[in-house]
Amino acid sequence: MQREPVVNDFAIRVATQNGSGSQSSNTVLLRALFQMGIPVSGKNLFPSNIAGLPTWYTIRLSRRGYVARKREVDLLVAMNPATVAEDVAALRPGAAVLYDAPLRPAAPPPGLVAYALPFDQLAAAACPEARLRKLVKNMCYVGALASLLGIELEEVERAVGRQFAEKARARELNLAAARAGFEGARAGLVKEDPFRVERMDGNRGKLLVDGNTAGAAGSLFGGVTVLAWYPITPSSSLAEALIGYLAEHRRAKDGKATYAVVQAEDELAAAGAVLGAGWAGARAMTATSGPGVSLMSEFAGLGYYAEIPAVIWDVQRAGPSTGLPTRTAQGDLLSTAFLSHGDTRQVLLLPGTAEECFELGWRAFDVAEALQTPVFVLSDLDLGMNVWTASPFAYPDGPIRRGKVLAKEDLDRLGGFARYGDVDGDGVGWRTLPGTPHPAAAYFTRGTGHDDRSAYSEDPGTFERNLARLSRKLDRARELLPAPLVEGAGAEVGIVACGSSHHAVVEARDQLREERGLETDYLRVRAWPFAGAVRDFVAAHRRVYVVDQNRDGQLAALLKLDLPEALVPRLRGAAHLDGLPLDARTVTELVLAQEDAP
Repeated sequence: MQREPVVNDFAIRVATQNGSGSQSSNTVLLRALFQMGIPVSGKNLFPSNIAGLPTWYTIRLSRRGYVARKREVDLLVAMNPATVAEDVAALRPGAAVLYDAPLRPAAPPPGLVAYALPFDQLAAAACPEARLRKLVKNMCYVGALASLLGIELEEVERAVGRQFAEKARARELNLAAARAGFEGARAGLVKEDPFRVERMDGNRGKLLVDGNTAGAAGSLFGGVTVLAWYPITPSSSLAEALIGYLAEHRRAKDGKATYAVVQAEDELAAAGAVLGAGWAGARAMTATSGPGVSLMSEFAGLGYYAEIPAVIWDVQRAGPSTGLPTRTAQGDLLSTAFLSHGDTRQVLLLPGTAEECFELGWRAFDVAEALQTPVFVLSDLDLGMNVWTASPFAYPDGPIRRGKVLAKEDLDRLGGFARYGDVDGDGVGWRTLPGTPHPAAAYFTRGTGHDDRSAYSEDPGTFERNLARLSRKLDRARELLPAPLVEGAGAEVGIVACGSSHHAVVEARDQLREERGLETDYLRVRAWPFAGAVRDFVAAHRRVYVVDQNRDGQLAALLKLDLPEALVPRLRGAAHLDGLPLDARTVTELVLAQEDAP
């Protein structure tokens, strides 16, 4: 039976082996579609240990611009003998599979459209050197998909040229492989599936970027000059991108570096170096993930109590413990918000898009210096390592803000200062920077009990007043932090989410409206402590679903701690965690399961 064409609205999954060179092929495929103006996103599901294990790459095409993961796979490219049976068995009737001919699935589901191509033979024709064929074989499926789906071969060639711009030999071999796959499919396959692409105008002015690269660029615009870090997935690419930017943009006229990069012996040492640099007046940061944040706990408490600015990126992965290092989650919200012992509260910034990774990347330094405290930027693996279609980044809207810093001229006028005094009533004291040429500039920086002038103190009243001031400082900072974003007004049902959940929620709201007639309003928090607008949003809705990518509903728990007791019953948990990027259908089902409950 002839099916209606499905144009620019399906999901491709490519199943290969880790280390087989498929990343370049998948990037070329993604970019060729992007260049045709089709909104796309790419997500890599890769193993955390050794080469040879299964890896999957999913490309979502959506003419409506949805970029969340689609739960269903419409077109499978099966290149891995270890997973072909499982991959094919998971397909629905009506889906299609393109497989390496020797991998013929033993028992494909009924209603499946199957295509076989001898990719080894195609690669051999394109690459006479046997030792290189394995590396270009995957490019053959890019060409074959171009033939099957209608991807313009010129755009594939342009994407190959970009991918291997500085490797002429590799460029020519991969171009030959893509063309061999294209011609092989055109000569050997008869189109039977409904999926195809057409050029459209959905990416005008847009770019492809991952969140970690965007965060590194934002940090550069924020004035960072010190990076101390210890490698850990999925944050390493953020630090690596920043190192490249610093080398390119932080040079004096004589060519000498005006920045410092320290690869520390562990995360605890990295946090210590960042606090030391922040205390000395540098804009300093580190990038890590959940296990690294755990190690930084002691210094996080020192930064909070001694009031030292620092920026710490936590690109979250699935825990607890080592957990699933290459899977995504939002499981560090609670532990980071109260990181360290005692009555410690930390400031969280919560980017939800690649654009916001850039924006909060630079804004984090202003916030850290305005409040004189560590600021944690909580991204996640899905946002940080996967590729998104994004708008050009907006540059910072003003000069760098250093907060309350006293210069020599200020001390000449004042005669002295109390480092931890609250002279302005906002809980933030004035500070000096090391090297300020004034006899009153020096002070002790203490993690132990101290009074307004930083003298050691165990006086109960002094200790109580100090903790109250720190609490007041964060409470009054609510409106200083990035405001939540609200969409819609007047619906009975509200949805609250943060971070990369945003993309699934956007699509789920359309599903709820179009499939069930359920209108929703939506608030996305971008910082903790929460702004007053969050309380107002909950108060304006009878039922509020809180979307979490963790088991225990950590965002919902933070809201319950913050809201007046009378509003707490309005919250309904919508938590989900399987390590995969959140999809819209899951959000829709979580909401409807409670809406339909008796």
